[in-house]
Amino acid sequence: MKNSSLLAVIFFLFLVLSGCKQHQDARRPISQSSGSFMKKSILRNKKLVATEESQIQNVIKNNPSVVYLASNKGYWYSYEVRNTIDNLTPKKGDVALFDYEIKDLKGTLIYSQEELKPQVYYVDKQNIMMGLRDGIKLMHRNEKVNFLFPSNMAYGYHGDDKKINTNQPIICTVTLRDFKTEVAYKKEVLQTIAPTTNVIAKKASTPVTKEKDTITP
Repeated sequence: MKNSSLLAVIFFLFLVLSGCKQHQDARRPISQSSGSFMKKSILRNKKLVATEESQIQNVIKNNPSVVYLASNKGYWYSYEVRNTIDNLTPKKGDVALFDYEIKDLKGTLIYSQEELKPQVYYVDKQNIMMGLRDGIKLMHRNEKVNFLFPSNMAYGYHGDDKKINTNQPIICTVTLRDFKTEVAYKKEVLQTIAPTTNVIAKKASTPVTKEKDTITP
């Protein structure tokens, strides 16, 4: 009787251990496929970066008269208008006032300056295109710069859901009109608004007089 109970316990333990082993074996391919997916994803990204860099280098080669500088963030830029007098550049806590337009690498206009309107950007406090966020901090007042942004510094995998396609490198031409501290900018805005407010208040407080009826003889 004891032997049969012992055999039953051993058989039960065998089933449990066998089930655990099967469970572990069943999970192993998932981690392998996950690792394989990651490797493929990394290879795709490397190939994409290499392709876009090649496209940008072609733009640079086709414009030998233009001096392009490489940033440490993986984009290139050249000056149309350069300010060599000032040494101040926008920093966090400033408000940058700029205009820009966007073209594809062939030079075809995607968004004009008029479409994008004058920009008011609170430096490092607003969510804008990564390339612009970094590039503006390289600029001095009144400079005009052409930035060659790979897609990872522009609109990335999703594009902008309008005119810019997925994984599209772009040329972004930026004119930095001015920048100032947030305090100075807000004070300037209030001074602009104040005269208009005073005129409206004055009109509202002026009593309305009714002309008397006149009798013509």
